[in-house]
Amino acid sequence: MITLQNIRKWFHTKNGIVHAVDGVNLQIREGEIYGIIGYSGAGKSTLIRMLNSLERPSEGSVLVGESEMSRLKGNQLRKARQEISMIFQHFNLLWSRTVRENISFPLEIAGVKKEERIKRVDELIKLVGLEGRGESYPSQLSGGQKQRVGIARALANKPKVLLCDEATSALDPKTTDSILELLVDINKKLGLTVVLITHEMHVIRKICHRVAVMEAGKVVEEGEVLDVFRHPQQNITKEFVKQITEPEETKETIEHFISEGKGKVVQITFVGEEAEQPLITKIIRQFDVDISILQGKITKTQDGSYGTLFIQIDGEQAEINAAITFIKNQVNVEVIENG
Repeated sequence: MITLQNIRKWFHTKNGIVHAVDGVNLQIREGEIYGIIGYSGAGKSTLIRMLNSLERPSEGSVLVGESEMSRLKGNQLRKARQEISMIFQHFNLLWSRTVRENISFPLEIAGVKKEERIKRVDELIKLVGLEGRGESYPSQLSGGQKQRVGIARALANKPKVLLCDEATSALDPKTTDSILELLVDINKKLGLTVVLITHEMHVIRKICHRVAVMEAGKVVEEGEVLDVFRHPQQNITKEFVKQITEPEETKETIEHFISEGKGKVVQITFVGEEAEQPLITKIIRQFDVDISILQGKITKTQDGSYGTLFIQIDGEQAEINAAITFIKNQVNVEVIENG
């Protein structure tokens, strides 16, 4: 559906050339939700803007469907862009227009007849859950409602691809979840290909099928979300995964137990059916150790469950080592050390 081949983008600045995107190759499948994650300055915003030619690559090609976006101009580019819509962090609504008028705007530009516009707007208002708010102005809406208007407007011309540029970054956690659930619903109902960029692993975890991790303009890791959660390879990926598996309060708890110097603290990772196994019971029955459960969490991804459990194993060193070896033969485990 979307193919990026050896994409490079550089900018000339007062301080020299800045390489925003440096040799990126990606394949995004039709109908999937694909996430691109990275910290500020990683190049992800520049990359996503090249998918609809808001930015042109300095080198390489961008293929969306049958269209090589990096070569199109004029009417051909405008036509191709009708199949690629975008939503933004700060909504970009027309503040002097009502909800209905905002959603209708791209249809007006496309020359759609009034009766068809009215019908299409009604469909979209229902789809994004804004019934009864059609005559409201953006200033009368919550952040989540504004983003729903942005999504409805982006869908007006029935695009095949929806680009999301940090679309939930300005929203509170509860509203973020509701918008992400809406995107999943739209993806399933319309078969839409969704490409989103974010710096929050929670967003990737909740809705994406696959993810690319960007750092310094390069894609340093890519794969199925569940695989990346289970076996992160790069340090930056491990940092992002820890946003979900080891939030700050967990880190403080773990550090407290490590500082006591009793036994070993380990992190166990469960994926799918592994979470249903009575692992702790087996350990206690087979080894002369005491186990304290410090923290646990099960996280849902699009492709299955991912769980983490932090435990402290105390006893004779030989028994502790034997228990850890036993766990390693069952599931993924990491011994947590100081620092």
